[in-house]
Parts: sequence; C-alpha cells; structure tokens
Amino acid sequence: MVGARSKPVGGAATASGTPTATVIAGAGGHHERRRRTVAGSSSGGSAGAVVAGLTAAAFAVVGFFAYQASAAQDRAEDRTPSASGSPSPGPSESPAKTNEKALPTPSGNGERVVYALERRRVWLVGANEKVRRTYRVGASSVDPKPGSYRVESRSSQVTGSDGVPVENVVRFATVRGTTVGFSAALNGSMPRQDPERQTGGIRERRADGEALWLFATIGTEVVVVP
Repeated sequence: MVGARSKPVGGAATASGTPTATVIAGAGGHHERRRRTVAGSSSGGSAGAVVAGLTAAAFAVVGFFAYQASAAQDRAEDRTPSASGSPSPGPSESPAKTNEKALPTPSGNGERVVYALERRRVWLVGANEKVRRTYRVGASSVDPKPGSYRVESRSSQVTGSDGVPVENVVRFATVRGTTVGFSAALNGSMPRQDPERQTGGIRERRADGEALWLFATIGTEVVVVP
C-alpha cells in the first residue's frame, strides 16, 4: 500500500484530489513567466538606455552644427562693412598723408605758388583754385618769413649758393643778403642743411623743378605759409 500511494506522486491524484504533476508544472510555468518578465524588463531597459544615448548624441550633433552656422554668420557680418561706417583709408593713402597734401588755408587767391615752411611742401595753384601739382622740397638754411612775394628773377642754369650746379632757378625773396629761390640740382641730389652756411636754395627734384619753371614766370605770386 505504501508503494501504491507513492506512485501517484509521479502522475496520479493526491489525497486532496489535485494532480501533483499539474501543480509542479504550474509552479514551473509561473517561474518561467517570471524569468521571461524579468528578462523582458532587463532587455527593455537596455534598449531604452541605448535609445536615450542615441537621442542625446543626435541632439549634440545638431547643436554643434547650429553653433558652427551661427559662428560662420558672425564672421560674415564682421567682414561686411556697415552702411553707416566709412571706408578705411587704403594702405597707400593714410589720413596723415592726405592732410599733408591738402592746400593750406588761408594761402591767398588766384594763380600762385604756395610754400609751407613746416611741411616743406610746394603747391602750384591755378587761377581756378585747382592744385595742378604738389611736392616736397629740401629746405634752405635761410627761410623767408610767411607772407606774399613775387618771382623776381629766373635762371636756366647756375651754380647754387651751396656750390652745386643747379637748373630752373626761380628767385622770389632776399633774407639778410641771401637770395631765396627754388632750384633743382643737375645731379638730382637734395641739399643737406648746414647751419654754419647761409644758403637760400629750396631744392626740388628735377621733374618738379621743370614744372615750377613752366608755371612761375616773372611776377607770379609766391605765398609762404608757416
């Protein structure tokens, strides 16, 4: 009888009437479903983490390209001159250079030669107040006082007061016995000021001297400004 009761444990009904195999199978199914649920939850969590990581990476890439586009726009705007801004002077014409070439005011009226002592520059001004030519000169050691003068005499070629052969000499003043005038050295040299020697030659380059010679005839006004 003991062996007969132990046998139903493998497949027959127990004393309570519940199939043992069914209970075991049911318990096993319950644990199996639990394992599947846990596995599903674990794999679902891993997939969610992957998706979140990819989403964050995508946002980072989009943000990077948006920043690049914004920076490129800023650089383009910096290179574009504003409508209200004034163009900067070119490399060959600085504001100081432009002002240096500007005709001094006041400097007389009508056709005249203007000589600026401080700037060491000459302007040939036409009757219409248009500057025909302007250029720098080498100053003499004796300067005439600011004022209005007239061309008194001219010489095509002579020896200057510094001993250098010169051409296109245009004289317009005398200071303490020294004649002051414009001239150009035949060798193209510019004078070196020597305070020990009283020289009145305002030295020009040869091309400038030729222009002044043709412009400043006897009686032409020469205005000297500080």
